[in-house]
Amino acid sequence: MIDSSNKKILNILQKNARTTNADIARQIGKAPSAVLERIRKLEVNGVIQGYEARVAPLSVGLGLTSFTLVSVEEEVGSTSTGELLASISGVLEVHYCAGQDSYLVKIRVENTEKLAEMLAKIGRIPTVKNTKSTIVLRTVKESSNLPIDEA
Repeated sequence: MIDSSNKKILNILQKNARTTNADIARQIGKAPSAVLERIRKLEVNGVIQGYEARVAPLSVGLGLTSFTLVSVEEEVGSTSTGELLASISGVLEVHYCAGQDSYLVKIRVENTEKLAEMLAKIGRIPTVKNTKSTIVLRTVKESSNLPIDEA
């Protein structure tokens, strides 16, 4: 169960996953051992799916972000093309969507030349009919933190 204490823990960990159990315990008014047990249960139950470092894309030469809509010809409800899209290096997110286009794909690459190569690779997937890309000029906000209400 996700009670208010668990929500507080999740919010703290979303801001900084390296926060110690002792620091979390002080912030929420619980014993460190109780916090550790709660975190372990959240992990076992799949609420906490993992921990990762956020790397600045420009620092590793990935200066271009594209959101690409992908239209496909496959059975309704099938996500086999999505699995193929997800396996391509540089594809960060694949969302199966309702509407005219089947997938929304977030891509990070070095430059427009690499994006063209990526789109050609996507276009070679037999079920892909069409792609439409929007190139990001500047990112104002990017986060994977969920807005968890603690009330």
